[in-house]
Amino acid sequence: MDYAIPRETFWRTASRITVSAHIFGILANILMLVWLLHYREGLDLDSANPYRVFNVHPFLMFFGFIFLSGEAMMAYKTVVADRITQKFVHGFLNLSALVLGIVGIHAAFKFHNKANIVDMYSLHSWIGIGTFCIFILQWLFGFSLFVFPKASAVTRARLSPWHVFGGRTLLYMAICAAETGLMQKFTFMQLTNNRESYLINFLALAILLFGITVDLSVSLGRYT
Repeated sequence: MDYAIPRETFWRTASRITVSAHIFGILANILMLVWLLHYREGLDLDSANPYRVFNVHPFLMFFGFIFLSGEAMMAYKTVVADRITQKFVHGFLNLSALVLGIVGIHAAFKFHNKANIVDMYSLHSWIGIGTFCIFILQWLFGFSLFVFPKASAVTRARLSPWHVFGGRTLLYMAICAAETGLMQKFTFMQLTNNRESYLINFLALAILLFGITVDLSVSLGRYT
C-alpha cells in the first residue's frame, strides 16, 4: 500500500502552520509590550531606573532574538523565491537577531551592575548564554559554509541537514531560556492571582506555541 502524500498537501499544511506561527509571534510581542509598558514602567537602556534598563532585556531577547531567528527559519523553508534571495533573507534576519541579542544581553548585565546582583547565577542565565554562544557559532558556520568562502556542493549537501538540525535545536533552547526567565521574574516579583500574573502566563504560552509552530512550519515546508 502506498502511503505517499503529495508535496502540495505538505505545502498547504505548512502554509497554515506558518500563518499560525506568525500570529503567535505577533501575539507574544504585543503581550510583551503590554507587560513592560503598562505594568513594568517601560523600556530605556540609558535610564537611571535599573528596572527600565532591565525591561530592554526580555523585549530584545524575544523580539530581537527568538522572533527574528524564527522568522529567518520560516523565510528559508516556506517562502517561494530563488535560492540566493532565500539565503540573503535568512542570513540577514539571523544577523539582526544576533546583533539585537547582544544588546539584550548587555541590558541584563547593566541591570545587574546597577542593582548589585551577581551575574550568571541562575539556570536561566546558563541556558541563555549557552544558547547565544552556540547561535553565534551556528551563524558563522552557516555563513562560511553556504555564503563565503562557500564549501563544495558535496560538502554543503552533507552538512546542510546538520545545519537545519542545529537551528531547530537552538530555537527550542532559546524558548527554554525565555520560559525559565519569565518564571524567574515571576518569582522575584512574588506575583499571585492578578492580571499581571495572567498576562505573563499567556505570554509564556504564546512564546512556546510560536516555537512549536515555527518548528512544524520548517519541518513541513517545501524545499525550493
